[in-house]
Amino acid sequence: MGDDSEWMKLPIDQKCEHKVWKARLNGYEEALKLFQRIEDEKSPEWGKYLGLIKKFVTESNAVAQLKGLEAAMAFIENAHVAGKTVGEVVSGVVTKVFNQPKAKAKELGTDICLMYIEIEKAEVVQDELIKGLDNKNPKIVVACLETLRKGLSEFGSKIVTLKPVVKILPKQFESREKAVRDEAKQLAIEIYKWIRDALRPPLQNINSVQLKELEEEWVKLPTAPPKQTRFLRSQQDMKAKFEQQQAQGDQSDGEDVEETAAAVDPYELLEAVEILSKMPKDFYEKIESKKWQERKEALEAVEALAKNPKLENGDYGDLVRALKKVVGKDANVMLVSMAAKCLAGLATGLRKKFGQYAGQVVPTILEKFKEKKPQVVQALQEAIDAIFLTTTLQNLSEDILAVMDNKNPSIKQQASLFLARSIRHCTQALPKSVLKPLCAALIKQVNDSAPEVRDAAFEALGTAMCTVGEKAVNPFLADLDKLKLDKIKECADKVELPGGKKGTSGGGTAAEKKLVPKAPAPAEAPPKSAPPKKSTVSASKPSAGAPKKGKPTAAAAGKAKKSSDTKEITESELSLEACEDLARGVLPASCLQQLDSANWKERLASMEDFQRAVETMDKADMPCQALVRMLAKKPGWKETNFQVMQMKLHIVALIAQRGQFSKMSASVVLDGLVDKVGDIKCGGNAKEALTAIGETCSLPWTAEQVVSLAFGQKNPKNQAESLNWLANAIKEFGFTGINVKAFISNVKTALGATNPAVRTAAITLLGVMYLYMGAPLRMFFEDEKPALLSQIDAEFEKTQGQTPPAPTRFTKKGGGAVEEEGDDAEEPEEDGSKQDIMDLLPRTDIGDKITSDLVSKIGDKNWKIRKEGLDETAAIISEAKFVTANIGDLPLCLKARLSDSNKILVQQTLSILQQLATAMGPGLKQHVKALGIPVITVLGDSKANVRTAAMATLQAWVEQTGMKEWLEGEELSEELKKENPFLRQELLGWLAEKLPALRTVPGDLMLCVPQLYACLGDRNGEVRKKAQDALPMFMMHLGYDKMNKATSKLKSASKDQVVAMLEKARAVMPDKPAPPPKAAGKETSRAPSASRCQPDEVDGKPEPKKVKGGAPAARKPPPPPEEAPTPPPPSKDKDSIASKKLPAKGKAAAGVQQGPAAKKPLGKAVKDEEDKSGPIFILIPNAKEQRIKEEKQLKILKWNFITPRDEYVEQLKTQMTTCFSKWLLDELFHLDFQRHVKAIGVMIERLESESEATISCLDLILKWFTLRFFDTNTTVLMKVLEYLKLLFSMLNCENYHLTEYEANSFVPYLILKVGESKDVVRKDVRAILGMLCKVYPASKVFPFLMEGTKSKNSKQRAECLEELGCLIEGFGMNVCQPTPAKSLKEIAIHIGDRDTSVRNAALNTVVAVYNVCGDQVYKLIGNLSEKDMSMLEERIKRSAKKTVAAPAKQSAPERTQRENPANPNGTFLRKPAQEDPNKLNQSRQNAHHSDHPSIPKEFQLDLDMIEMDKKNVCELPDLVQFKLDELLEPVMIPEPKMRPVSPHFDDLHNSTASTINFVISQVASGDINTSIQALAQIDEVLRQEDKAEVMSGHIDQFLIATFMQLRLIYNTHMADDRLDKKDIFKLYSCIIGNMLSLFSMESLAREASMGVLKDLMHGLITLMLDGRVEDIEEGQQLIRSVNLLVVKVLEKSDQTNILSALLVLLQDSLVTSAGSPMFSELVMKCLWRMIRFLPETINSINLDRILLDAHNFMKVFPKEKLKQLKSDVPHRTLKTLLHTLCKLMGAKILDHLSMIENRNESELEAHLRRVVKHCGNQSGPKSDRGNEKSGLRADDRMSKAKVSDILSEIFKKIGSKENTKEGLTELYEYKLKYSDADVEPFLKNTSQFFQSYVERGLRMIESEREAKTRIQPSSVIPQHSVDSTLGSHNEELKPAVYYERLKILRQRQGLENTRGIGGDDEPQQRSLLSKPSVASSTDMLQSKLSQLKETRELYQQEHNSHSPTHARSSSPAANLDDLKKRLERIKNNSRQ
Repeated sequence: MGDDSEWMKLPIDQKCEHKVWKARLNGYEEALKLFQRIEDEKSPEWGKYLGLIKKFVTESNAVAQLKGLEAAMAFIENAHVAGKTVGEVVSGVVTKVFNQPKAKAKELGTDICLMYIEIEKAEVVQDELIKGLDNKNPKIVVACLETLRKGLSEFGSKIVTLKPVVKILPKQFESREKAVRDEAKQLAIEIYKWIRDALRPPLQNINSVQLKELEEEWVKLPTAPPKQTRFLRSQQDMKAKFEQQQAQGDQSDGEDVEETAAAVDPYELLEAVEILSKMPKDFYEKIESKKWQERKEALEAVEALAKNPKLENGDYGDLVRALKKVVGKDANVMLVSMAAKCLAGLATGLRKKFGQYAGQVVPTILEKFKEKKPQVVQALQEAIDAIFLTTTLQNLSEDILAVMDNKNPSIKQQASLFLARSIRHCTQALPKSVLKPLCAALIKQVNDSAPEVRDAAFEALGTAMCTVGEKAVNPFLADLDKLKLDKIKECADKVELPGGKKGTSGGGTAAEKKLVPKAPAPAEAPPKSAPPKKSTVSASKPSAGAPKKGKPTAAAAGKAKKSSDTKEITESELSLEACEDLARGVLPASCLQQLDSANWKERLASMEDFQRAVETMDKADMPCQALVRMLAKKPGWKETNFQVMQMKLHIVALIAQRGQFSKMSASVVLDGLVDKVGDIKCGGNAKEALTAIGETCSLPWTAEQVVSLAFGQKNPKNQAESLNWLANAIKEFGFTGINVKAFISNVKTALGATNPAVRTAAITLLGVMYLYMGAPLRMFFEDEKPALLSQIDAEFEKTQGQTPPAPTRFTKKGGGAVEEEGDDAEEPEEDGSKQDIMDLLPRTDIGDKITSDLVSKIGDKNWKIRKEGLDETAAIISEAKFVTANIGDLPLCLKARLSDSNKILVQQTLSILQQLATAMGPGLKQHVKALGIPVITVLGDSKANVRTAAMATLQAWVEQTGMKEWLEGEELSEELKKENPFLRQELLGWLAEKLPALRTVPGDLMLCVPQLYACLGDRNGEVRKKAQDALPMFMMHLGYDKMNKATSKLKSASKDQVVAMLEKARAVMPDKPAPPPKAAGKETSRAPSASRCQPDEVDGKPEPKKVKGGAPAARKPPPPPEEAPTPPPPSKDKDSIASKKLPAKGKAAAGVQQGPAAKKPLGKAVKDEEDKSGPIFILIPNAKEQRIKEEKQLKILKWNFITPRDEYVEQLKTQMTTCFSKWLLDELFHLDFQRHVKAIGVMIERLESESEATISCLDLILKWFTLRFFDTNTTVLMKVLEYLKLLFSMLNCENYHLTEYEANSFVPYLILKVGESKDVVRKDVRAILGMLCKVYPASKVFPFLMEGTKSKNSKQRAECLEELGCLIEGFGMNVCQPTPAKSLKEIAIHIGDRDTSVRNAALNTVVAVYNVCGDQVYKLIGNLSEKDMSMLEERIKRSAKKTVAAPAKQSAPERTQRENPANPNGTFLRKPAQEDPNKLNQSRQNAHHSDHPSIPKEFQLDLDMIEMDKKNVCELPDLVQFKLDELLEPVMIPEPKMRPVSPHFDDLHNSTASTINFVISQVASGDINTSIQALAQIDEVLRQEDKAEVMSGHIDQFLIATFMQLRLIYNTHMADDRLDKKDIFKLYSCIIGNMLSLFSMESLAREASMGVLKDLMHGLITLMLDGRVEDIEEGQQLIRSVNLLVVKVLEKSDQTNILSALLVLLQDSLVTSAGSPMFSELVMKCLWRMIRFLPETINSINLDRILLDAHNFMKVFPKEKLKQLKSDVPHRTLKTLLHTLCKLMGAKILDHLSMIENRNESELEAHLRRVVKHCGNQSGPKSDRGNEKSGLRADDRMSKAKVSDILSEIFKKIGSKENTKEGLTELYEYKLKYSDADVEPFLKNTSQFFQSYVERGLRMIESEREAKTRIQPSSVIPQHSVDSTLGSHNEELKPAVYYERLKILRQRQGLENTRGIGGDDEPQQRSLLSKPSVASSTDMLQSKLSQLKETRELYQQEHNSHSPTHARSSSPAANLDDLKKRLERIKNNSRQ
């Protein structure tokens, strides 16, 4: 009991886990009570038990387990988190509960499973139960089956997925256990209740006895379908409804019946069979066999395989092609039947996956219907019917129409019957674009001579009427007589639809029929849509989908009955007598008598009476035909008096306007009107009459009659004026219903007319038509002569981007039965309008040209032959221009080529497919599956250029086909399944771009969701990013709930991530595009109609996006309007203007069909007037920052678009609501452009007074202005630009700088307008860009302009290039981003542009670069074609002439204007524009104290400026306190400006070198920022290979400055607590980055001398060992970077120098006892690395110098002393080095001791001899002795071969550009030592120029040496040996460097003395120690100062020979000492 008391005290959760079963039992009981007590389902208490629930159910003690199950049940029922436990708990139930003997435990286990289903975890439960069926324990299997049955019975087949259950069911019938078989039987019965006969196919193979038993049980089941009796938590509303029904009594719901029946497709329950691999291997050989028996065998094999009800997807292309060939060409009809059956089987088994082959097979089957044998016809019918179910009628319509005109009646009959059967299966209403041509073809067949053809046509039309509805079909049947209409209606009554429903001839629309199951109140739908229909009156069939509106009167009477006005007025032709009788009844007798009077005055009086009578006549009583016939009565239209004629024409117009004027009446007068339209006096009246007739009889009909009549006569005046009238009429009436095809031939005739007026009128008419039709119109005229075509293009250019004017006239009476379509027929036209225009184009059928030879060529094994085939294909398409959808076997051939191993052929195939897209147009839809999907596969190619081509092809196809076909079926999801990162990222990116533009998508898109989730977890980061981008777009169409539910199949880890991403995507999910705007005033909502569901709505062509804030979006992004469009009339209200938005380009009649809207109520504006005196902007703190943050977090859309979509406008309006006053916001987003102008005016007025608030809202203001850039109204645009100029001026005054966020939202769109066609606009935009650079860095504007140069608009390209040139001129090369080389290469491409202005602009820009950096430009621009290069050189020459002609001096203001204030140093790549050194010297001599005129000031090293600049010059310690003037008195160096400079020293004063020197001097600055800036400039140069060479010669200088800075950081900055360590780390990063760049270039790295490398390595190793660095954030990263740098230095430096430096550094570190042992260790590590690479580097090492360093080392550290060191590593390091050298060189190593004095005393030689002896007689490779020459002793004798090698090396150096001076020096010294040496053999084979160069060089060296000898001071130590280190390396550093640095330091510290500095002093011969010593950087600096004095002395000797005596200092050595002391003090002071 003691134990009991212990566990009783434990908390519940611990009791549940106790080892004592009683404790656990107690714990379960208490847990059960607790679970029942907790009311909050989200209480944290539940979380404690998450991990314990599994233990509750898997309890080992039977008694405790029952309680545990009860507690688990309570937990699952009440806890919100219970879903997380489902997998483990159900698994536990299956394994540990279902095997229990107690029925109670099993029952609880089952209840737990069902409860999990209730809480939405059905799939997991089902998976675990199905896994349990594999258990060996039959009890468990039975329990699992029973649980599945109960779950299905209670929750229904929608919750419990039947497919996996049915799949495992047959296996259970095979069980040995009777209990299992019985339970399986019960489950089968339950499943049958839900899916009925769909269960039969999967169970066909079970035991026949069992199947019979099942059949017997199934028969007993009630016919009423079962209902769901238990509901999920999310189905509580259904539960309530069910309970209500239960209370009212069981009533079956028709909707449920239908849904249940369709819930499970038997096909889905089947397993797919793979048959391609099972086909006979010789099938393709046999099918081609000449023996019909062999062909039969092949077909029988395929037929047997094709009988499988479900087939695995695969490439069936070859098989389909073979079967198609049999159907089409085989003479044996039995085989044709068999092939047809095979095709039917494939289509049935593959379903939608067969759709890609449908377009190839259907034309062949239709043609084969010519066979009359019933069995063949039946087989073909079955095949074509099966194939139809895999595709759509739209895809097959062209093939059907093609055979409708066939001469064979059987083909026509079967085509019509097929059409009838197909239309029955159409679940969606057919779009008009499909229905219209099919009906037209069937109507033609109704009149066919063959009765069977007529009957088939009647049946097809009847079926269409039944399925689609009378309303949709009747407009096309207007010309049929009543008898035929009755026959069609009779057929419609007999039609039985697939559901077994009978059709009704009442003609209710398909939409109304579909409303029965879907709409809750279907009876209300027709009345709702009725009023709009009644009020609609239209001209004719619309060719675009903009909404129509009636006249105001009609709109007002919308609710009245349909009057006669809405019907076409028809009347039969009256005889003349009848007309006279009618006329007498309404006209005065005198009027009729005088009509034909000979006196014109009487005729005029008669006309006046006639007019009065017509004006007073009632409309109903006016006999229009009679009256116009009276007017036509003799003299009629031959009237000679113009007054009478004018009045007669006016009366015709009156009759047309006031009476019921029919087409019959119009035909009486039209001939006469056209005859007078060209008359000067009467033409105006004739046009008025024509317009009036157009209003009453419809413009399309009138226009067609007028044009045909005009071109039926030969009067050119009438022809021209008819065309002019038509052009004007189209603008007045709009383009609705105009039959373009009818005009084209007449317009072409007019274009070819000899009379220029006719041609001009035709071109004007084309311009007007282009306004409505867009680019497709031009296709009709591509065959015209080039001159004429250019005139047409010029006319099109005028209307480019203009908005079609709103129609001002409307047809009063319907022009045909089309009017009865009403509004429901309008919507399909929106997407189909472009297709309507494309359908007018004449197309060629190229099917016959795709011959079998061409097909075999394309598939040949030889790639060259394949290429020939593709070339031929491209030529066929190119020649045809426009092709039909029939392209034979081409799809399969091209598909194979898309996977070609030769990528060139893949790209060629893609280009053919692009060509095909343009040529075929909308007919391309049927080839999407066959050819389009394979294009998507190519997106996975590894080559970027192939992927780019594939994406371009894809876009071209989608433009023609829309998106619906691509999204249907499984193909897209199959592509996403492929684990190809390229394919996934390209495809997801494409979907993310396309999906937002669609209003609806097919349900198949859901199939892509699992793959999308897989991509979210893809290994490739880019794929994950693209998947995240696509997620909101998928959600937009599928909804959050569906997508969230789809995550249930994911693993728990993946699921959590995906759900989190779904939540984020939900926040940024865009809204669906709004449906097309409805007519104004129609506020009643329409019932869902069939036209809403038609496929074109999903067509993927984006809805034309409108800018809500203003005029519609233009057809092209940079619109160039010629003139401002007409402002809308003031009487229109806001909605009417909205309804006139223009659809995108290519839409015909856009914005023109609308009628006028209701009048705007008077006084409304006054009522709505607000108080406008307050501030217009509201200043909200941090609002802008918040917007930036939201955009970064993707909470709002990023402001980035090609044309602004509605969601962007709405988002901007929402954001502006808080910051703008309400009235201003209303004005800014008003639809009237005049309101925009007014609003901008107010903003201009308030700009100064509300500047602060303006800046706070600046991002929103700029965004709103970007929307205005897409308007076409010039007035608004000019006002916008005016405001922007003032705005940027204000920002500049306020010193405001644009943020990245603001610039990115505005600048790209501003640059669009730089290509505007109007000069005044372009000028303003350029001005704004200039001002922009004052508030935003020019270097950041540069990339935007570079992007602008890629535009298709040539003006934009040219202007952007010009602006780039201005930036480079004004700001230097630093603005070129990302690098000058890359930018210049892109700019240079435009030199070859087709457009002259672009070429000139590109040339001017490159010339601007040339003016900045001289010949360097040729390297920057890269390779140009010969033509482009010659143009550039010519332009540069011309610019040079202009430069020379210009004044030599620039005034100061001019110079300052070109300076970049932000960067006074500019770039250091510029060279003087004048290249001639003589001119340069002359200008220098003339200038004296002035600046160099040829060098822009920002690139000069202006010492005066440096002296004045207190901030940028590197600061040094104050030297005044040391009174250095006394020390400097003896130094008398003359003022350099007082005498001319020698040409030999031009390079010393070069602008580039000076600038580099100055920048390098700043690297060592004490100011961190100054140093960072200098390092950044040098890094920019080093990172560009083409620029880096300018650093050559400055490497040592740069490295000295760098390690001085490292020393400064180490000693000073790191110890200064006031400095931010982040700044120090940044400086370290810059230094290391520069070093890495430098040591990445071997040519520059090798210039570093030994002494400098020694100091550099010292600094780097010290940094690595600095413990303080670790305190800095990311210190470890810094040390890793230094480590990398050290490796680079070791690899890339001169191997001799670095090895020598390391030896000396090791020696120094060992000598210094205070040094860190780690320091020596790291140096030795470096040496070991060098030793490891000695085998590769031995030939490039000067072994003499290395051995000398080793000798010195051993001298300081003899063997005994080395052994005394704490570590033996230094000793071993040295031994290893020497041993490696001996091993590599052998005995020859002893030849390299020439630089060591007293070899015999050297410990090194003895050591080497021992090693060599030990190694034996190993011989090494010949060493390179090129660097030994200066160190050879005179007494050494060398062999001839050695002499030859040495001289060869010397001459190699002389010949190289970099080492020429070194080579000449070595040659001179060699000749001194070996006076008998013969160099002639080396010179005789060289050019005369080279020989004279060598002689001249030797003479100069000789003169220098002689000068030194003459004036050598006595204090100099005698020269015993040559210091090779100094001799070979110090010459690389220019003395001018140090002189200029010294001068800067003197001026900076006020030390410049007024007396001439001792330039006349004798230069001191540099001292060369007898024993070579290590030259440190300071020693080298002193050496350079000595050299500087020497060179100046030499200069005086050469150029001042007239003054032989020189003033000499009494003590030149003392002067040098003084100088050294001064430097030493500077150095010491800087260390302090």
